[in-house]
Amino acid sequence: MSRRPAPPLSFPVRIPFVQQLGFELHSLGDGEAELRVDLQESHLNSWEVAHGGVLMTLLDVAMAHAARSIHRHDPGMGPGVVTIEMTTSFMRPGEGELRCHARLLHRSTTMAFCEGSVFGGDGKLCAHATGTFKYLKALPTQGRRLNKLTPTEGSSGEG
Repeated sequence: MSRRPAPPLSFPVRIPFVQQLGFELHSLGDGEAELRVDLQESHLNSWEVAHGGVLMTLLDVAMAHAARSIHRHDPGMGPGVVTIEMTTSFMRPGEGELRCHARLLHRSTTMAFCEGSVFGGDGKLCAHATGTFKYLKALPTQGRRLNKLTPTEGSSGEG
């Protein structure tokens, strides 16, 4: 009897861009996160493989969730994060269902240092990134008002 893959988790916060791309959260906790996306035509570049922007966004979102995962039992999953810096290396084209595993390497009170890897449908490494993230309770936006994180509908922050 074959084992059915576990259904995806709910993202702890609403991210419209991530919803539009069809990313799924498959694990979250203890400084790690895994996201997956089944490539569609809208994800492809002119070579008909995953666009680099899709890979970079998958890495960015996975690393941000790894950074936040240490606060997953706090109300609202603790502070949010914003990307300060990200360096990405591409090894081979991304095809099929992409799986991104990210982990928190080190953190301070205000910063998180993470790495992430994207694997193609064949299990081979497609891209790797390191990123630096800043923990924030709210984000000043246009007009200098503070925007708080918007939880996913029905999410308790447990993911």
